[in-house]
Amino acid sequence: MATIHKNLSEYNSNLPNAEGMKIALVVAEWNGEITEGLKKGALDTLIKQGVYERNISIAYVPGCFELPLGAQIILEKKEVDAVICIGCVIQGETKHFDYVCQGTTYGIQKVTLKYNKPVVFCVLTDDNIDQSRARSGGKHGNKGTEAAVTAIKMIALQK
Repeated sequence: MATIHKNLSEYNSNLPNAEGMKIALVVAEWNGEITEGLKKGALDTLIKQGVYERNISIAYVPGCFELPLGAQIILEKKEVDAVICIGCVIQGETKHFDYVCQGTTYGIQKVTLKYNKPVVFCVLTDDNIDQSRARSGGKHGNKGTEAAVTAIKMIALQK
């Protein structure tokens, strides 16, 4: 495992100024324990980096497969600079995992290219719940933090 000795949340706090940035989070309700942890990591980082709380919106969708449409709806209805898609798919006994992961990934990519706005992929695709917990605020940090940093950097690049 590539991240066994690395905390994924470590980043250089010398990021672009995030004041005035408007960012939406679309959060999957499925595997809520994990997605709420990822959401917290993203929110904490955005606020720490200067994004005003009033400029952060949050929408919920049932699961990861619905994240691309959720992001598209946000981009059509709200004035935002970026959307962070937060979800978690855990391997099961069937191929369902593969289809959900592939569809979610492809859908998020299509939305970001269609709207020419950062739509950040913050979807864990783990083998088990322990790996997800380790990456949503556990020993490997929080991928939500990493997604927030990505959103800030991509918005700055676009401006």
